Amino acid sequence: MNDDLTPEWTPAPDALDHANIGWAIRETGVADYPALHRWSITNRADYWRLAINRLGIAFHTPYSAIATDLNTTCSRWLPDALLNIVESCFQAPPESAAIVSSGASGDLQTLTVAELRSLTSRVANSLVQAGGMPGDRIGVILPMTPTAIAVYLGVIAAGMAVVCIPDSFAADEIATRLRVGDASLVITQDYVRRGGKALALYERIVAAQGPKAIVIACGAGEPVTLRDGDTAWDSWLSSDEFFSPVPGNPDDTISILFSSGTTGDPKAIPWDHTTPIKSAADGHFHLDTRPGDTVCWPTSLGWMMGPWLVFASLINRATIALYEDSPLEAGFGRFVQNTHVTMLGIVPSIVRVWRASGCMQQFDWTSIRNFGSTGECSNATDMRYLMHLAGNKPVIEYCGGTETGGSYITGTVVQPCIPATFSTPALGIDFDLRDENGEQARTGEAFLVGPSMGLSNRLLNRDHEAVYYDDCPPGSSGIPLRRHGDEIETLANGYFRMIGRSDDTMNLGGIKVGCAEIERVVCQLDGVQEAAAIAAPSEGGGPSRLVLYVVPASNTPPGDLRLAMQKAIRTHLNPLFHIDSVVTVQSLPRTASNKVMRRELRKQFMQPPDSPTKA
Repeated sequence: MNDDLTPEWTPAPDALDHANIGWAIRETGVADYPALHRWSITNRADYWRLAINRLGIAFHTPYSAIATDLNTTCSRWLPDALLNIVESCFQAPPESAAIVSSGASGDLQTLTVAELRSLTSRVANSLVQAGGMPGDRIGVILPMTPTAIAVYLGVIAAGMAVVCIPDSFAADEIATRLRVGDASLVITQDYVRRGGKALALYERIVAAQGPKAIVIACGAGEPVTLRDGDTAWDSWLSSDEFFSPVPGNPDDTISILFSSGTTGDPKAIPWDHTTPIKSAADGHFHLDTRPGDTVCWPTSLGWMMGPWLVFASLINRATIALYEDSPLEAGFGRFVQNTHVTMLGIVPSIVRVWRASGCMQQFDWTSIRNFGSTGECSNATDMRYLMHLAGNKPVIEYCGGTETGGSYITGTVVQPCIPATFSTPALGIDFDLRDENGEQARTGEAFLVGPSMGLSNRLLNRDHEAVYYDDCPPGSSGIPLRRHGDEIETLANGYFRMIGRSDDTMNLGGIKVGCAEIERVVCQLDGVQEAAAIAAPSEGGGPSRLVLYVVPASNTPPGDLRLAMQKAIRTHLNPLFHIDSVVTVQSLPRTASNKVMRRELRKQFMQPPDSPTKA
């Protein structure tokens, strides 16, 4: 692995004059960015007040304080306030672009702020006219389209909560989430377009025995026959284009999102009206989103980055860019070029595919000011490649989770960019690294130091305190630290590198190592397009066996590939680490958010199919 900590990009001398973080530094009177972060966690109420005012969050009734108590694990934010966060999404000029999108035809379509507000109001009116009441839960199972965003905002405007379910899930997984989310209605689509194909979606809702459905016809595939009680979108949608969003308490649920667990019911995590403030503040300060920007992040409403994209863009008066097909092909690169995207977010494995195919090198991406990267551990080689696709623009690593509403560790545009590293905890929050004995360490498991707006304070189907706080060590203030689960290494220059999830680590010959650490090494090899490392149990209870699932980048013989990977691991990690097996596959199993499902690979390895080739 390359441990070179030389910056690939350095901010211009006048960066603070233009960046949103520069405004915050001047407003607070601190000396520099590190001082700003210290101020934000020492003066938490003042930081969130500054962020709320800067973002222009709209209130029906003002808050009496930022929080009831900042010395507890679950602070109550903005007491006495009444608001509906949707109203803060429509503060850009009505004629400005809210969404620019490209469908199957490739033609660009623009939805203005006024048009998005109108469609949002029509959705809210439809729900109310059908007998819906504030507090109802509405399943939304849609690809990321302008209509999906209007549906999402319309449900919230009506005082209801969105049960967010990825459109890629099978019927069983859909059924589980509808049950846990207690959805009384589903808004979905007949088909989903992927790679020029029409994939059935409505039939999965039927197979899941979902509640009454409102079905949008996308114009792909054969017309579907609706169940008794289900309704076509065009006949359901109200023509009334005015709706006054229903004000609620700050902690009223607006969305229910799910963890990507592979055993048992997934955790159901509510977002409330304050969670989008965290998303928008991160977008403003860390990803430097400004009015008039165009933000593109391939995602869906079933993953937290879907709602994040909606709020981080619209509250910041920026345009959302939606490409309604695969981001792996050249059509996506052309879309980024033609819409003049200023911030492009990615999952790192997407970049690996781009680098292998070279499909993005033909496009002019110089409108991009910075990239965002989340969802997986980054690879420095791939991130350098990404930076240079846009003429050497910085990548802001961004890591958090559904239960944080944004990031807890990230970067900024006013600090040097060292690919695949993080430069700072996020503003308004901090973290502590602890070893297996609970002692502070330079490399260890990340525990969050709260409180922070955006952090969950309840789960629908778990004991929140038990999941996040039981058996956690106390912080310096005496408040228990909050469990998060990432393994992080502190680098010599004070930056950080993500090792992986604490539950994605393995013990090889008595040495603990992160799966992502091994993957980062082998993915440097020319013959490897993608790789996932898992630990398989040894017969007789001996040390874990290292197994690598590999997508080859070429027709490299499996035996040669194994030798090259073994050499790389012994050279860059530990000479005692021995590869037990290599399984070559055409693709890696992924969640709806594109994260590699290592647990599924472990399951496959214990009962391997006949098709993969073991070396």
